[in-house]
Amino acid sequence: MVKIRLRRMGAKKNPFYRIVVADSLSPRDGRCIEEIGTYNPLTSPSEIKVDAERAQYWIKNGAQPTDTVRALLKKAGALDAPCKADTTEATVTTDATDAADTVETADDADDAQA
Repeated sequence: MVKIRLRRMGAKKNPFYRIVVADSLSPRDGRCIEEIGTYNPLTSPSEIKVDAERAQYWIKNGAQPTDTVRALLKKAGALDAPCKADTTEATVTTDATDAADTVETADDADDAQA
């Protein structure tokens, strides 16, 4: 089975990831079929670069993205998006504060109504 997953690069305590298409039996940082993007979690905001056209191609041909890669592809707009001939690479920067959603409690709702 073919998977779309992350390959860890970078130094100790300084992670940098490549989004790769690889056989599910190959090691995490082992041989891959194709590199389709990068993910840098250390920049503020996080930087995601994905070749959306190639990601769609591999998904249509049966490649299964891991949960983490699926979330990254959704943020980049490469998942469930139609392939465009003009745009072959999607770049998204996400802010860490955007990921933390605030939850309104029932007490807060009562205070807002009063």
